[in-house]
Amino acid sequence: MTMGAPGFLHGLDLGRAFYTEVGRPLIERVVAPDAYAAGFMGRGSDVLGFDTETSTDHNWGPRFQVFLDDGAFATAAPLIDAALREGLPHSFQGYRTSFPDPDPVEGESDPTLVPTDGPVNHLVEIHTVNEFCRSSLGVDARKEMKLADWLVFPEQRLLELTSGEVFHDPSGELRHLRERLAAYPRDVWLYRMACQWQRLAQEETFAGRSAEVGDVLGMRIAAARTVRDLMRLCFLIERRYAPYGKWLGSAFSLLACASRLQPPLTAALAAGAIQEIEGNLGVAYQAVAELHNGLGVTGPLDTAPRQFLGRPYVVIRAARFANALLHAVESEEVRAISVRMGGIDQFIDCTDYIENPKTYQRTKSVYW
Repeated sequence: MTMGAPGFLHGLDLGRAFYTEVGRPLIERVVAPDAYAAGFMGRGSDVLGFDTETSTDHNWGPRFQVFLDDGAFATAAPLIDAALREGLPHSFQGYRTSFPDPDPVEGESDPTLVPTDGPVNHLVEIHTVNEFCRSSLGVDARKEMKLADWLVFPEQRLLELTSGEVFHDPSGELRHLRERLAAYPRDVWLYRMACQWQRLAQEETFAGRSAEVGDVLGMRIAAARTVRDLMRLCFLIERRYAPYGKWLGSAFSLLACASRLQPPLTAALAAGAIQEIEGNLGVAYQAVAELHNGLGVTGPLDTAPRQFLGRPYVVIRAARFANALLHAVESEEVRAISVRMGGIDQFIDCTDYIENPKTYQRTKSVYW
């Protein structure tokens, strides 16, 4: 990752050094090395590797997470916290390690109130794996999950739990959890791809139709929605989780298909006339269709763009791909979903939902 300026130390690299050089020795004064795990995951642009100097103005600094067994947490967590508060330096590699508590209304801490002596008010989080899972996904993901669970997890949350790094994991529990969450089960994956193609099918004529009636703003909005849906489809094809909007373009640039797709998608957004927009979207449609065929999960489909009925709109007839993918789904549970709406973040775009895992399980009722 190279988003930071030369000399900038990404939070993940800083956290790894912070744990290794000062955190681990302090923790292992009070608990045995095999009694805990440590890593760097969860919320934050630094977990995804997209942090820059701008990120350092709030909730950013030397940090990591410590994970304890359920039975040991009540006793060990206070000991580790005390050891860190008393033993950590107030700065590490030029970055402060002590932070004021966040304002209860604003949710951020005031950087002018940085304590410079006394106990260190650190950013190290201490969890059990069970509690960390539940605070992220609303369930204990170490246990057997139903396919329905995968439909209500926002991709952003799954990305946060499988990004970053495990620093210390003697039992292997953290690594096993991350392996379980690394990709959608096959039938959920097929269903989500089908529904993403269906989204394209529902709007692939909109830019042309808007242009036909002189609605330039509507044309551009429709083109932008198509570009975004194609990008999210590419994440699914490569079995990668897409982040929420702020980092969608940055993460897309790291996909294997990005070098092929970025030029026509960017050109479609920059174009001023519908002919340019549709020409570039046609190139992108064909490229993504060829990527689909390369998966081998359905029979090969014609990848050539074509006109919509007798109208002069360039489309791919995306419903063909949706139908073929749904036919390939084997799970009766998934096949019983009557509406092609996909995973939760394919039909809602709401940060408040992402931030409230307690609501995830309640949304299962929209599927059956």
